[in-house]
Amino acid sequence: MVDEASNKQVILKDYVKGFPKESDLILKNSIVKLKIPYQCNDAVLVKNLYLSCDPYMRGRMGKTESSYIDSFTPGSTITGYGVAKIVDSSNPDFKKGDLVWGLTGWEEYSLIRSTRGLFKIQNADLPLSYYTGILGMPGHTAYIGFYEICSPKKGKYVFVSAASGAVGQLVGQFAKLFGCYVVGSAGSKDKVDLLKNKFGFDDAFNYKEEANLDEALKRYFPDGIDIYFDNVGGKMLDAVLLNMRVNGRIAVCGMISQYNLEDPDEGTRNLLCLVTKRIRMEGFLVFDYYNLYPKFLEMVVPLVKQGKITYVEDVAEGLENAPNALVGLFSGRNVGKQVVVVARE
Repeated sequence: MVDEASNKQVILKDYVKGFPKESDLILKNSIVKLKIPYQCNDAVLVKNLYLSCDPYMRGRMGKTESSYIDSFTPGSTITGYGVAKIVDSSNPDFKKGDLVWGLTGWEEYSLIRSTRGLFKIQNADLPLSYYTGILGMPGHTAYIGFYEICSPKKGKYVFVSAASGAVGQLVGQFAKLFGCYVVGSAGSKDKVDLLKNKFGFDDAFNYKEEANLDEALKRYFPDGIDIYFDNVGGKMLDAVLLNMRVNGRIAVCGMISQYNLEDPDEGTRNLLCLVTKRIRMEGFLVFDYYNLYPKFLEMVVPLVKQGKITYVEDVAEGLENAPNALVGLFSGRNVGKQVVVVARE
């Protein structure tokens, strides 16, 4: 007799247009068998512990074509990055009891049919939730964007948008540790205070209080910007282009200002600056750099253990609160990395 368990799941009701609402996601209970089906020879069955709320998930809530990742399927469980414990495995490299992080379902138990892109957790002495953020996909994203895409040099002027989020807070700290001058933008006074007083940014500002972003950037960067880590796109990117220095670098990580628009924005008008200032602007996806994940861990784990990097999480308890947590991400309600606790062990 195969053991069974109740399995609470988060389901996408239908494709979303405009700003997502909590009612776009529904909770459903099902029964799951705690054994891998016979025909699955590279699978793991996991108990999910922590789930990651990430901006890219907004794109998956709508019907998209030609994207790097498929849309969610209405009526089905949504998926995202998470931390889990293996309950059963048909791959000898993954054993019952192993802790892993990677793409999993927003549910209590998930059958992951391929272990490709699944990472074993080696440093279990650090908080497991960190593998949804600083030690997982967002942390690796910050590392790749700053070190590999931006090719930084000591003393350079660095600007980070959405700087209090899971990726931005780390980019700023990496840049400070590297010897750069760092300014971040965020959407509230509390977040600005966090950037300056907890994360060690040289300065920060609330973009919502700035009538003219070009003038604001000239105030914070009178000599211009060498490196821009872009998480928002839109009007901020347009203003940054005017303030970039010659041979500057722009790492395009995301464009959250555009994700909820039903109609495309007016577009970026200052792209000629790429030519006149010889700027290198490059988009990237972290899974193209998974081969560098061990190198990333070698650098960041000691920094975390030594307290040289500060990391802030916004934690929602229980899968029943996951829809609220995810939707809040798109209005900037979270402070720090948004995590959902499904189970602590």
